[in-house]
Amino acid sequence: MATMNVIQPNKYSAVVLGGTFDRLHPGHHVLLKAAAELARERVVVGISTGQMLSNKEYAHLIQPLDVRRQAVEVFIKPELKVQTEPITDPYGPSIVDPELEAIVVSKETIKGGESVNKKRAERGLSQLQVEVVDLLFEDGNTEKISSAILREREVKQTKVG
Repeated sequence: MATMNVIQPNKYSAVVLGGTFDRLHPGHHVLLKAAAELARERVVVGISTGQMLSNKEYAHLIQPLDVRRQAVEVFIKPELKVQTEPITDPYGPSIVDPELEAIVVSKETIKGGESVNKKRAERGLSQLQVEVVDLLFEDGNTEKISSAILREREVKQTKVG
């Protein structure tokens, strides 16, 4: 199970993060939990769709957008407003919403957070605080879990069964 520590809960009014969020797994849980803990009022979650999915491994097995949106909305704490947005580019609402204050990223996606801030600057919007969540595993397992790995396992199980 992945864990994270948020130093200052409720630090930002609105927080954004993005991803495919296919087959919610512990890595997703950590990122979503961090966003929910950091936000006082609103979490904006960009969920990849369309062309953003075309280069993903086993893209044909990615859950429908509605299923992924519902999984994200159910996971985040109920006292927050959760805004899920389909995104067809790497930025989605992160470069147009002036009320956002922070973006939650993993170590693997820091460059994406920096790119968001560059686009926001070009548009005259304030810079987002980039909150990096380290995906540490309590059980000592260092294997990276990903939706692609879960889809691959599904394919292999189907072939065996």
